[in-house]
Amino acid sequence: MASRQGGFAQTMRFAYDYRQQQTIKTLLQPAFKAEIRLQKYFYIQKMIMLTGIPLPKDTVRPPETVLVNITPQETRVAMLEENNICELHIERNSGHGLVGNIYLGVVRRVLPGMQSAFIDIGLERAAFLHIVDVLEQRRNPEEIQRIEHMLFEGQSVLVQVIKDPINTKGARLSTQISLAGRFLVHLPQEEHIGISQRIEDESERNSLRDRLNNLLPENACRGYIIRTSAETATDAELQADIDYLTKVWENILHQSKTQPPETLLYQDLPLSLRVLRDLFSENTREILVDSKENYLRMREFAEQYVQGATDKITLFKGERPLFETHNVEQEINRSLQPRVNLNFGSYLIIESTEAMTTIDVNTGGFVGARNFEETIFRTNLEACHTIARELRLRNLGGIIIIDFIDMLSEEHREAVLQELAKALSFDRTRVTLNGFTSLGLVELTRKRTRENLNQVLCEPCPSCQGRGRLKTPQTVCYEIQREIVREARRYDAKSFRILAAPNVIDLFLDEESQSLAMLIDFIGKPISLAVETAYTQEQYDIVLL
Repeated sequence: MASRQGGFAQTMRFAYDYRQQQTIKTLLQPAFKAEIRLQKYFYIQKMIMLTGIPLPKDTVRPPETVLVNITPQETRVAMLEENNICELHIERNSGHGLVGNIYLGVVRRVLPGMQSAFIDIGLERAAFLHIVDVLEQRRNPEEIQRIEHMLFEGQSVLVQVIKDPINTKGARLSTQISLAGRFLVHLPQEEHIGISQRIEDESERNSLRDRLNNLLPENACRGYIIRTSAETATDAELQADIDYLTKVWENILHQSKTQPPETLLYQDLPLSLRVLRDLFSENTREILVDSKENYLRMREFAEQYVQGATDKITLFKGERPLFETHNVEQEINRSLQPRVNLNFGSYLIIESTEAMTTIDVNTGGFVGARNFEETIFRTNLEACHTIARELRLRNLGGIIIIDFIDMLSEEHREAVLQELAKALSFDRTRVTLNGFTSLGLVELTRKRTRENLNQVLCEPCPSCQGRGRLKTPQTVCYEIQREIVREARRYDAKSFRILAAPNVIDLFLDEESQSLAMLIDFIGKPISLAVETAYTQEQYDIVLL
């Protein structure tokens, strides 16, 4: 009987526990589902951060007009899409870009802790070589290599510049040499044929690979990358490219054996000719050149290497300068300002630092026609294309954070993201779009290969040392007074004279006259004032008399 009661009680307890578990499960089910959704959200966000949101590849590019302005001092190339400037390239004779140059360098320091080395190639600052850019590591990325086992101090090494010096950083180097032609990129240290990712048709890829294999001699190096422009190239054009690149490499090898270290062995084409090699495409409508000598030189180069461009090169003969005629000068000046106006009163604020670039979207005076949410949505959509164009025009690289106006609708957020991806797909530079962060900011990265437009055309303000702010006259007045107290304790001067900017002296004579009188009583020495019109607001001197 006891055992029956025990069994019955145990059964009742089990039934009670089961009902309790089911009740708890029912109550917590929404929480479980929410947690699963949250985990799925973070997983998707993590995958986006790792791989990025894919940019559309089938976007139809608008027709392009290329303007080439050449003077004895510099060459400027502007690319216009639908009469809007979207790219600007500047090359000054006093400082050519270094990307693509090949040097015979000397190893100065090997840093095992950073897995890098400093290479002297004859520039003001030593260049930087990281282990990931060493040929042996690139060939075997799965194997962990040590740079101290590959390089030693004093060793001569053949290197190529892959990134120009930026600010205080030296040029970045690679020991994997690549020589760019019109249709091919020659990799003389490799033995495989690669194909541009923009050629998506598999049959076309195989056909191009077979054509190139047939054109190459049996014992020739087979390290090539087939560029997108090769899709329409004839066998004769491909063969001309092969012969040209082979001769260039043979000349580099010969010089590397006969020239001393820190010698420039190969320099890339000037900007006016690189336009034809790298920027010209079927989408190019016209190339306007304002220099007759360079016009003839470009036509000669085009006839030999870029035959489709010959008829599109035109000598500009307008009464007004080329860039002024197409409103480019005004656009360049505007691109140096942080504010970019959009339609209907909205605007962007673009601020660049060494770490990243931030872009803030504001409605400004735009009030819309329907409701507030629709106004925000339209402003953000319009900002997408302007942001993409400004990134190209200003050549902004690295980490870029965009603060769109907050949107409540998930559908609107997704539409803005897709519009931004579409706008970024026109960019020739590699861009990775990572989507919205948990703070509602859009994060993307853009490959940085050269200085941005602001760094090329401007320099830090000598008055504020690049801070963008000046100390107020009142702040300078108080600094001067503290300095006089320190000097009075150190030296037994008969009197002091303050040399400062006019607005600082005016403040001493007006609002700060009482504090100056108190200072004279405190140190027991007379103080005189003198205006220096050449001084900046923060600059001053204290003379002991």
